[in-house]
Amino acid sequence: MKKQFLTGHQIVTQACIDAGAKHMFGYPITPGTEILTNWIDAAQTNPELTQLQTEDEIAAGFAVCGAVMAGNKAFTATAGPGTVLMQDAMSMADGMRLPVVVIIAQRGGPSSGTVIYSQQEVNLAIHGGNGEGMRIVYSPSTVEELYTHTRKVFNAAWKYRFPSVLLTDGFLLKTTQDVELSFDTKNEKGDITIFEQNKKQHIRNIYTVEEELYEELQRQKKDFDKMALEITESEEYKIEDADIVIISHGIVGAAAKAAIDILRESGISVGLFRPITLSPFPTDALNTLAGRVKKFVIIESSMGQLRDLVKQELDTSIAIKIDGLYKPAVGISVEEIVEKINLISK
Repeated sequence: MKKQFLTGHQIVTQACIDAGAKHMFGYPITPGTEILTNWIDAAQTNPELTQLQTEDEIAAGFAVCGAVMAGNKAFTATAGPGTVLMQDAMSMADGMRLPVVVIIAQRGGPSSGTVIYSQQEVNLAIHGGNGEGMRIVYSPSTVEELYTHTRKVFNAAWKYRFPSVLLTDGFLLKTTQDVELSFDTKNEKGDITIFEQNKKQHIRNIYTVEEELYEELQRQKKDFDKMALEITESEEYKIEDADIVIISHGIVGAAAKAAIDILRESGISVGLFRPITLSPFPTDALNTLAGRVKKFVIIESSMGQLRDLVKQELDTSIAIKIDGLYKPAVGISVEEIVEKINLISK
């Protein structure tokens, strides 16, 4: 490992290259545009890399579907309204079990909203299509995790054949700092050729008989649940003796860790549960924790998309108080988290 001074955009681009991706299809949209432009820059000196700026995010999504059906590692990056437009292609990828990789740089909504930051695309990332939300979604918390989790997203997509998302934001992508990137991760082979040489296969995207679709969804759910046992991931910080547990994801989770260190110094028993995979969700770890702490405090830059996800996964037999700090489309500071926990712990 060597220390480098990089932006989050540069780290994600490097991670995609190191994951073995050869093709990017995209359309410029803040705050994810630099992933496209950095990839274009890299392609100028690396003849193995290709790129195409499509006419919109709809075309970009379907171009990635076409590339992976030919057995090539490809990806796209988008944000906000672009994430909305890409749901058609992602829904097709859901149905056909295509290893499509999408980097989503969340921005405030609805509509074009603001252009830098939010955590309001959780629902879109997981449940954006007209299906059951069987997608893999990683939520990195630091610039180092932008690298490691991008690598994980590609490996999960190609090993398990589910569409996969790196769900991040403009704050993290635009952060510049010294990082030491670990290159120890081995790549899942990107040679799963759906159309084998001299042999065409029919991968269905539509079922005209309801019972057929039902059976297909049962098969997919079985595969998804089996995969979940292997990749579900969460971080637990200072929860051993905690009475109050903060639940946050992404960059807000990093702020929560810093707040917990301050709160601990004042004698408040508080810890952090950070889901790293929002889908599949770390349900067992959540419910184990819910059975022994007094209160959950959900803190997110949304009106409750993470809260609703947590409630969906909670065992209904467990009674636990849930409080929260919900600030859609704006950042949440360490000081605000400290203030919130001080208020409810009195």
